[in-house]
Amino acid sequence: VQLQAFGGGLVQAGASLRLTCEASDDGFRGHAMAWFRQAPGKEREFVAAVDSSATKTTYGEFVRDRFAISRDNHGATLTLQMNNLKPEDTGVYYCASSRVAGFPRRSHEYDSWGQGTQVTVSS
Repeated sequence: VQLQAFGGGLVQAGASLRLTCEASDDGFRGHAMAWFRQAPGKEREFVAAVDSSATKTTYGEFVRDRFAISRDNHGATLTLQMNNLKPEDTGVYYCASSRVAGFPRRSHEYDSWGQGTQVTVSS
């Protein structure tokens, strides 16, 4: 699966952003999908994942109901709606796909990655 993420930008604290990831159609529907992020000098961090049928989701603990992940299997897109953004949400956000069943939370379980989109939240 080839992935392309976009929708990042520079916003103020408290604002919202919607990230989108477009996938090539080969196998997207059968793959779990996720968002990860990486801040400068830090390890890549799990943000959210959704299973292949779009019925189950899981989130990183820091999300606390601010983000929502969804997918459109017909259109082969993955989205991440981010609300009430905080400066600590700053980083490069990556979408990823996995052939592992369910909705894995560890980066090594994902085998395809998008190029990343920068999110910067100013205080």
